[in-house]
Amino acid sequence: MTIGIVGLGYVGLPLAVAFAEAGERVIGIDTSVAKVASIRRGESYIEDIPSEQLAAVRPQLEATTRTSRLALADAIIIAVPTPLTANREPDLGPLLAAAQSVSDVLQAGQLVVLESTTYPGTTRERLLPILEETGLQAGVDFHLAFSPERVDPGNETFSLENTPKIIGGLTPACAAKAEGLYGKVCESIVPVTTPEVAEMAKLLENIFRSVNIALVNELGMLAERMGVDIYEVIDAAATKPFGYMRFEPGPGMGGHCLPVDPFYLSWKAREYDFSTEFIELAGKVNQNMPYVCVERAERKLNDLGKAVKGSKIAILGVAYKPAVGDTRESPALKIIERLQSLGGNVVYHDEFVPELAKFGLTNTSLEDTLDGADIALIVTAHPGIDHMAVAAKVPTVDYRGVTRTTRAAARPPMNMAVLPQRDADIEPTEVAA
Repeated sequence: MTIGIVGLGYVGLPLAVAFAEAGERVIGIDTSVAKVASIRRGESYIEDIPSEQLAAVRPQLEATTRTSRLALADAIIIAVPTPLTANREPDLGPLLAAAQSVSDVLQAGQLVVLESTTYPGTTRERLLPILEETGLQAGVDFHLAFSPERVDPGNETFSLENTPKIIGGLTPACAAKAEGLYGKVCESIVPVTTPEVAEMAKLLENIFRSVNIALVNELGMLAERMGVDIYEVIDAAATKPFGYMRFEPGPGMGGHCLPVDPFYLSWKAREYDFSTEFIELAGKVNQNMPYVCVERAERKLNDLGKAVKGSKIAILGVAYKPAVGDTRESPALKIIERLQSLGGNVVYHDEFVPELAKFGLTNTSLEDTLDGADIALIVTAHPGIDHMAVAAKVPTVDYRGVTRTTRAAARPPMNMAVLPQRDADIEPTEVAA
């Protein structure tokens, strides 16, 4: 087969490499000239795809900005971003532009699959009409399906191959075509009856996590006021062998899914005169967590007799999760922005993120970051750093729990202003968080 993939980011590039490794010819399309050039050199910009792995499949993978090349494909997968507008409403601009590009070259017999996370009805109500402007009929002349991406950057346990693949075809024939396509690279296929079911299943996965993370974040704030160790509470609750899944509080949610996807369903629900109050409340709590973290840092500095203004504040980890360089929606960005606005001299150490141009910051060595620091904030706990040694050297607020030690029950409650925290959002499964 020849497989076209529109969008070569965290979803598209791993897909392209997987199909190429399976022996298929792949035509990868992206509007970024830099990404296309990087792929042609065999240099990967995605942590999950080593450059050696990419270089090995270069004979099978054509990277280009020319969407006309999609006319040669047997199947076309759309994997472009679906962000939110400034008003937190769905921005389907990239998706609709990709759909038009596909429509311009659509051929009889082709299969088109949308992987971009979106609200239920997008495939049928937005993508289908654009494709049928060609005069071709879905389910008859070409095939159409939705199959949500389930990428978890940095996850060494679950990959595209061993993560079950949900597929919702517009018709049974469409579903069969899509199942045949993904069966080349996925061990397990999960067929559902319609694209809408597949679209909503993806949102449910992320809403479930968002709501539970918000719940434990709220309980963490309550526990702080009550002088109760929320981690001891969580440890105790987690001993129940059924009916409980472990989540832990943290500095907020980041990445391409949890901070964005739930609001796609919330927006769509308003069309049906329905208010998704759990989604909205969870979003409010989680979006506020970076500000709560800043307040904890302020209290720690106050205990030291210092103000934020003029203090050297060392941020450890600015990516949204360990072992990756992805800063999309990272709570560290809001924390830095707030601290700088208060006059703090912010520096950071994150070997996965060379610079934060927006804030005029570049990564510095751990030694230089901590040298003369008044306080250290562990926002993301990257591997390879002795965080206990950091806490021993510099007054530290640990939002990820990496410096937490078991506390005897007889000891007085911890100072909750500096309670170590972790965000279960970084884990592939919250049970293992």
